[in-house]
Amino acid sequence: MRANFICCVLSLLAFQPATCFSADDVATNGDAANAAAKERDQYELMKLFVETFQQIENNYVKEIDRRQLMESAIRGMLSDLDQYSNFIPPREVGRFNQMVEQEFGGIGITVNVRGGQLIVVSPLPGTPAYRAGIRAGDAIVEVEGEPTEGYSLSDAIQKLQGPVGRPVKLAVQHVGDESGPVSMEIVRELIKAPTVRGERYDKDDQWDYMLQTEPNIGYIRMTHFSRHTTEEIKAAMDKLVEQKVEGVILDLRFNPGGLLEAAIEISDMFLEEGTIVSVRGRNVPERSWSASKPDTYPNMPMAILVNAYSASASEVLSACLQDNNRAVVIGERTWGKGSVQNVIRMEDGESALKLTTASYHRPSGVNIHRFPRMKPSEQWGVSPDEGFLIPYTSADWSAWDAGRSERDIVRPHTEQEENAAEEGEATFDDRQLTAAVNYIKQKLAAKSDTAAE
Repeated sequence: MRANFICCVLSLLAFQPATCFSADDVATNGDAANAAAKERDQYELMKLFVETFQQIENNYVKEIDRRQLMESAIRGMLSDLDQYSNFIPPREVGRFNQMVEQEFGGIGITVNVRGGQLIVVSPLPGTPAYRAGIRAGDAIVEVEGEPTEGYSLSDAIQKLQGPVGRPVKLAVQHVGDESGPVSMEIVRELIKAPTVRGERYDKDDQWDYMLQTEPNIGYIRMTHFSRHTTEEIKAAMDKLVEQKVEGVILDLRFNPGGLLEAAIEISDMFLEEGTIVSVRGRNVPERSWSASKPDTYPNMPMAILVNAYSASASEVLSACLQDNNRAVVIGERTWGKGSVQNVIRMEDGESALKLTTASYHRPSGVNIHRFPRMKPSEQWGVSPDEGFLIPYTSADWSAWDAGRSERDIVRPHTEQEENAAEEGEATFDDRQLTAAVNYIKQKLAAKSDTAAE
């Protein structure tokens, strides 16, 4: 079998498909010699790889699993390229697909492990868990009759997710209920995890995209860019337009990016014309995208919030609106990820290769990517507009996250009001958000003064 493996690999290198050339296409003797030398070099290198593989398999002190050895070799090759290229083995493809599609079969809750217990952080409105009465703070003490004590987070996800239409049996200890766990059977559904959020949940457990303190300013927070983000942004903007919104804040802080297509589509929503982004690669034709007027939302003041963890598609969107003078960027300099990964399905879709194939550039033509050893003085990422650099410390971000996480929880409306009242002055002073609000108010005031003249 080992001999067959080696012969197969080497024969793949030796096989060259026949190609027909016209007289004008015939390479020079020098080019042909270089190509032949390159082919021989490739053959020798692959021979070295095969011999190394065989030596490890035959002589390593412990028996080695072939599959594991090959996956390690693939990961080793990719690690020498860049931090964003990687191999997704069969056991992880399902989770990778969920991350891209933001769809999975489940009951619709976010959970965490605290003190050895599986605790519900929050249900997603409208999901099977929400309809079954599961609420934030509830403890799931059993899944399919098995105690959850000692569960890891990955154990919980594996047990709770499953085929759509298949029920899962739970024992749930409702928070504040001393009568003991309640048994319930919940049928899994296709769950679409939202990527677009608002300021807080309203009394109907739907996202409120209007700032409570500034009823004419909208606030849309994007966690990442997935297959459904564009339609979610459209739904949020349509709701705000119905509410007579006069200015919008897009919060991209801690948004790691995602699908480039989503960033392009969302950019087009706010621009009537102008370049959105361009992509260049060694084996990828250079391409650029431009905005078009149809379906563009009304031209109102806009501010975009970013921080050092805003990356990839977040940078495409913020750079596009900044370069086209459509929005002001506030906060911190972004991460600097301007490379495009192409997902190549391998082994008939059982595994995948995420390979960096191109880089993207902002409308001004300036590079976004922060290459190794680049200095802060060089051009990369997206920097806040002049006068809007507002850095936070790690302590600031911890306080921001605590307050933000609290507002992301679905609670009974009366409890939400009580929590809001208790927070009072203890709520984190989000200076970046305040700067965005003040900017929009100034723009609206200036517009009003102009109209009065």
